Amino acid sequence: FRLQYQFKNGERVDAVVYLTEGLVPIDAKFPLDNFKKMIESESQEDKIRFRRNFASDVKKHVDDIAAKYVTPEEGTIDYTLMYIPAENVYYEIIAKDEPLIEGGNLTDYALNKHVIPVSPNTLYAYLQVIALGLKGLRIQEDAKKIRDTLFQLQRHFQLFKEDFETLGALRCTRAKK
Repeated sequence: FRLQYQFKNGERVDAVVYLTEGLVPIDAKFPLDNFKKMIESESQEDKIRFRRNFASDVKKHVDDIAAKYVTPEEGTIDYTLMYIPAENVYYEIIAKDEPLIEGGNLTDYALNKHVIPVSPNTLYAYLQVIALGLKGLRIQEDAKKIRDTLFQLQRHFQLFKEDFETLGALRCTRAKK
């Protein structure tokens, strides 16, 4: 892994994890101001307003992350991880699964943008899933190559069989003469 990785375009991500298949960017900055205000608010109206503002902040953050760090042309995989620094914040975004933004929930929005929200407890698990998934794709590609090679070998054996039968028929014909 490497901290403060700089892309060719000048953008700097908090961390990248090197995998054989590419870089996994991890953004660790996170907008918490409105979340803190929501937690500290005493009135239900304020809680709703700050929750809506928090959802808007997260949506904008997802957009920024997707634009900056989902860059396969610079060697990243097709996804980036958005590190959420606290389990209660992660729960608010992921586990409640309530529509916090127009058109749905934040989780679906993030995943559609190729941004995977992770928490302190889920970061390692997500990295393992990504690594295993990419390894599975590599195995699948290798299996396809093996299958293609076997088809070529089968074709060569068929040609060899035809040539052998032709030679055998010629030899039998000559032997009869």
